[in-house]
Amino acid sequence: MDRLECLFCGKRYPLDVFRSFCPICHEPMVVSSTPRRRAFSLDRALSIEKYQAFLPLAKVDRGLSLGEGETPLVPLERIRRKYRLPPVYAKNETVNPTQSFKDRGTAVAVQKAVALGIKRIGTVSTGNMAVSTAAYGAKAGLSTIVLLKEDTPRDKALAAGIYGPVLVKVRGDYGSLFSASREIGRKHGIYFMNSVDPLRIEGYKVTGYEIFQQLRPRVPRYLFVPVSSGGHLIGLMRAFLDLKEEGLAAEMPVFVGVQAKGCSPLARAFAQGRDRYSRFSRPKTIAHAISNPSPPGGNLVLKLVREYAGMIMAVTENEILAAERELAELEGIFADPASATVLAALIRLSKKKKLNLREEVVLVVTGSGLKTMESLGRQDIPLHRTSLSRLEKTLESLST
Repeated sequence: MDRLECLFCGKRYPLDVFRSFCPICHEPMVVSSTPRRRAFSLDRALSIEKYQAFLPLAKVDRGLSLGEGETPLVPLERIRRKYRLPPVYAKNETVNPTQSFKDRGTAVAVQKAVALGIKRIGTVSTGNMAVSTAAYGAKAGLSTIVLLKEDTPRDKALAAGIYGPVLVKVRGDYGSLFSASREIGRKHGIYFMNSVDPLRIEGYKVTGYEIFQQLRPRVPRYLFVPVSSGGHLIGLMRAFLDLKEEGLAAEMPVFVGVQAKGCSPLARAFAQGRDRYSRFSRPKTIAHAISNPSPPGGNLVLKLVREYAGMIMAVTENEILAAERELAELEGIFADPASATVLAALIRLSKKKKLNLREEVVLVVTGSGLKTMESLGRQDIPLHRTSLSRLEKTLESLST
């Protein structure tokens, strides 16, 4: 039987999608790891089928999938040469069905919801998770509710709305909305698969297994991940813990969680040596996808990062914009500002610490820049104009 476990007090409970926080510690729980011999099934079609033995899924319904996973691990050779870095790879999650890593978690959560006979799902989000949940809910024929902050831009609401969910903008504190959704979900049988939902975290583990396999199979020395609520980083860490438990890997990567300086409650707590974070007042950053002043999984992230000798960094707006530009211009990857933080953090770390040039680095690029076009207003992108009659001369002058 699947069980949930609190990593703070060690208590275990039967899996209940409507009760995902420890009643004692009030921290998010994770699916308990059951000691047993597990193996990959790499001959299977879907990514979650390949790693099903490591997931709380008795079976996988292919009809619920949108083809998530199997994203490329792209070598960043030009960036590596420019900054004299070790081998660097981008795990390009922008090519998932809804252009973000959120599809990993949604895919597993929806599989489990259907298996449990749940008919209504939902999420609290202003961006990628709203779109992902709406898309997978549509594919599964589930009634889907998306709760949005009142100031959510119209284009982001419509991006989720095209899939036909119930869209509701809610006035009030966003953190309180997160808590209220859980209470309403329990009362009315709506499975709110929010950011640190245990099954969503299970889906994020698959990215870690893929990275391991794509390195044939090896553990990277460093793994850089943008951090908002904390669920993504928790999932990746648990993936490599699984690999160690099964004897497939001898060590863990150095996990580097990255936040924007303009909203960095976890980086600040880590730098100050604290085990608990404080709410970040007056957040302001272009990296909207990770602008979370009160991350629900934040204390668990701090606990795990300290236990496994990782770190949490913060990078500036200028560093983010420069990294966004370089990923595009040098490597052909159009990442959103939140994703660009990982390259910014690697460059910053390389200036402070001598990196072994034989040790591999993986940057998880979590979302597409096509979803954050407003950020390009901060980029200096030249646009030349000419007449048709002067086109040839203009091109000649620009080519010299």
